Amino acid sequence: MIASVMIHAADMSGSRRMTRVIDVLGEMFADLAAGRTRSPARTVVDHGDRRVLLVSPAVWEQRGVGSVKVTTLTPDNPARGLPLIHGIVALTDLETGQITALLDGAELTAVRTGAVAALATRWCTPDDTDDMAVIGAGTQARALIRATAAVRPIRMVRIHSRTRAGAEKLADWIRETAPRSIRATVCDTARDAVADAPIICTATSTGDSTPVVEAGWVAAGAHVNVIGGTHPGAVELDPALLNDAVNIVEDRAAAMDGAGEIRAALASGSIRAEDLYELGRLVSGEVGVAGRTSVLRTVGMAIEDTAAAVALFELRRAAEGGTGTPSAVPPATAREGTPDGHV
Repeated sequence: MIASVMIHAADMSGSRRMTRVIDVLGEMFADLAAGRTRSPARTVVDHGDRRVLLVSPAVWEQRGVGSVKVTTLTPDNPARGLPLIHGIVALTDLETGQITALLDGAELTAVRTGAVAALATRWCTPDDTDDMAVIGAGTQARALIRATAAVRPIRMVRIHSRTRAGAEKLADWIRETAPRSIRATVCDTARDAVADAPIICTATSTGDSTPVVEAGWVAAGAHVNVIGGTHPGAVELDPALLNDAVNIVEDRAAAMDGAGEIRAALASGSIRAEDLYELGRLVSGEVGVAGRTSVLRTVGMAIEDTAAAVALFELRRAAEGGTGTPSAVPPATAREGTPDGHV
C-alpha cells in the first residue's frame, strides 16, 4: 500500500510548522501525564560496533493515529560524510488501518526533539528571553535553535562545540538562515558559552560520565534543555544542578531508565523519583517554575514521533484542501554537521 502523502525533510521546515508541532506535542504530553495514552518501549537490535536498528511504535488514541518509526544509528557515518541517523516514519489511521503518510525519520526526529525542548522553554522562561547558548553543532543543535526561535525572540546564540570548525559552520548557518537578525558567537569553552545565558541547550554525542556543563557555570534561574548523550550512562549536565532545580522529564519511568543525569542524581541520593515532574504536568499548569532554575532532560519517546507526524500531516492536508495529494518536493540531501545520537 502506498501512503497518500510523502513528507520529506524540506516539508518540515519553517516556523509555522515548528510552532504547530510544539502545540500538538503539548496536547500529547498532557494526555500522557494524565494516563490517557502511553508510549511503548522501542525495540533495539544491536548489530555490532555500536550500530543499532530501532523500531518505535506508538498509538495516540485521542487523535485516532498511530505510527511506527524505523531508524538506524551508525556511528561511522559522519566520517563517511553521511548522517548518523537514517529512518522513516509510517503514520496510520486507527479507524481504517490505512497508512496515511510516510515521513523522513531522521528529520522528524530532529524536529520533534527540538520541539520538545521548545515546549519546555515556552513554559520555563519569560516571553522576552532573547539569548541562548548551545553546546554542540550538529543536526540537533540546528533543530534546537530553530525550535527555540519559534517560541522566543532569540537575538543572540552562543555556540561551543568540540571542534571550532563545527561551531563556525553552525554560526554561519544561523546568519544565513535566521528569519530575523541573530548574532551568533563562537566560544572557546563551554563555560564561556553558558555564562549568564538564560537558555542553555546541550546537544552532544558524548558517551562520557564527565559533565560537559558544570553546575557552577549555570546562572540562577536559567532553563537548561539536555537532549544529548549516546547511552544511559552518558552525562552532559552536572547532576549536582538537579539538587535545587525544577526537574522536568517526558516520562518519569523513561527518564529513570535512560537519562544519565537522572540516574546519577538518584544513585547519589541527591534527588528522589518524586522530584521529577513530567512535561505534561508543566503544560497543564500543575507545575510552576516561578523564576527557579529548571532542567528538561529528554530521552526521546515513540509517541513524540506520532504527535509530530500528525501535526505535519494535518498541515499538509490543510494546505492541499484536504486532498492528501503528494507534493513534488524532492527527497532531502544528507544534512551537514556532526549529529547527536537522539533517536
